[in-house]
Amino acid sequence: MAQSFDLLIQNGHVFTETGWLSPGYVVIDSGCIRQIKNGEAPQEIVSLAKRVINASGMAVIPGLTNAHTHLCQTFMRGLANGRPLLSWLKELIWPLQAAMGSSEVALAATLGLVENLHSGVTHVVNHHKITHTLEHTQVVCQAAQKIGIRCTIARAWSDRGSGAEGQRAILDELEELFSTCHNVSPLIRIANGPLTPWRATAETLQRTHALAQHYNSFTHIHVAETRDEVQMTLNETGLRPIAWLDALGVLGTDCQIVHGVWVDEQEISLLRERKSLVIHCPVSNAVLGSGIAPVVQFLQQDIQVLLGTDGSASNDTQDMFETMKMALCLGRVKALDPMVLSPQKVLEMGFAGKSIRENQPADLVLVELDSSHTVPVHDIVSALILCSRSSDVHTVIVDGKIVLENHQICALDEKALIQECNHAAKKLLERAGIS
Repeated sequence: MAQSFDLLIQNGHVFTETGWLSPGYVVIDSGCIRQIKNGEAPQEIVSLAKRVINASGMAVIPGLTNAHTHLCQTFMRGLANGRPLLSWLKELIWPLQAAMGSSEVALAATLGLVENLHSGVTHVVNHHKITHTLEHTQVVCQAAQKIGIRCTIARAWSDRGSGAEGQRAILDELEELFSTCHNVSPLIRIANGPLTPWRATAETLQRTHALAQHYNSFTHIHVAETRDEVQMTLNETGLRPIAWLDALGVLGTDCQIVHGVWVDEQEISLLRERKSLVIHCPVSNAVLGSGIAPVVQFLQQDIQVLLGTDGSASNDTQDMFETMKMALCLGRVKALDPMVLSPQKVLEMGFAGKSIRENQPADLVLVELDSSHTVPVHDIVSALILCSRSSDVHTVIVDGKIVLENHQICALDEKALIQECNHAAKKLLERAGIS
């Protein structure tokens, strides 16, 4: 290596596809990982780095993916209050969402994205529910751009029930978002986000899915979160939700099934055959008492499973370390077997297929391993899954750029943001008539 480069991370425990390099070093330039080596970085490498990070005592891992959340719900923490899903939605969440202006959506999204960065997340999939105007969606794109995090915005819609939109309006706005936001930044993507099978008509599901396919994107939909929802689809269509989506031609590699708590053996077989992806939200499912998804069965059938925090109204945080630990614990509890789910497998679910490889985008996280709740570290993966917390995330790098450094967000004044959000959330609850 004869010329200077952007960033050197050295002296850390570097996670690679073949194991840990302890110590190892990573060379980053022009947004990509250029070199990964075992041992200490030679002085000639150090001298060429424009910036050096000493990761001694830290794990250097791929950025985590929060594969399902609702960023607007950061203003709705702590409101579940023992309610089951449907009454919680009707009594609290829907009225608050109806009252949110674009400025409040921007603040809530920014706060949620900041929390995700603190949790080591470099890619958020936001199932975006506040769609009163196009601006309500655009401000989320702008918030993600400002912070510098990867964000896929699955534009939510329903053409049945409360807040239903017309098919033409849904298709037109999705077309506008696909054709514009995809070109704004390589960090921003758009997806199709029907809320649930019981709030969508067959034709609109098919047409929006075809539109997503046209733009090389996907459909992201809540499915079988509760038994009541499964029964509603059965009553109306004669089919269980997964089978209904399959009958419409929607189920496939470009369809993401969120929750999948109440699926039967036939539906699991369909998910395997169609190679659909399942997103597991263990904390949210537990808070709402919805049930425990059959994650072990999914994995045994080679169905890809990713992890999501879900929105802060039902979780009530965006803590991916908590989510990973809960996924491990609930998977073992459901199977009544401590051997069926390993920390390594759960960590891979959190990475969503990412790894530290040369010529890959430099989305990396440095996690401190020397706190009182992690030492002694006998096994790094177990320490990350069972001991680590979001507060241990020291540095986050997205696309080669440092966006969180020494626990501090780089793009904004976090204390000022918190004050502004507290004030705005209080006004929102007053306006929505919720005490």
